[in-house]
Amino acid sequence: MEQIRTESVRRLCRALALLQTEKECTDFLLDLCTIKELQDMAQRLDTALLLDEGKNYQIIAKDVGVSTATISRVSRCLRYGSGGYRAVLDKLKEEK
Repeated sequence: MEQIRTESVRRLCRALALLQTEKECTDFLLDLCTIKELQDMAQRLDTALLLDEGKNYQIIAKDVGVSTATISRVSRCLRYGSGGYRAVLDKLKEEK
C-alpha cells in the first residue's frame, strides 16, 4: 500500500479535500475522470451503502449493476480496509 502513497496521490487527496461544494467536486471529477470511471466509483459507493444496510449480494448486483466480484472487493474493504468507506458512510448518515 505504501507504493500508492506517493506525492502525486497525496496532492490529489489534498486537492479533493480543498473542494468546498458539491459543484466544485463534480466539476473537478468531470475534468479528472472519464464518465465510466465516475460511474464505477459511484457504483462502488452505492455497493458499500447497500452492504452497510445488510443487503445480500444478489440484490446489490441486480440493483446497482455490479458483479459479485466487485461486491466482494467492496465488502473486503469495508471490513479490512483503511476505513475510508466507513468514514464516508458515517458522514453520509450524519448528513441525513
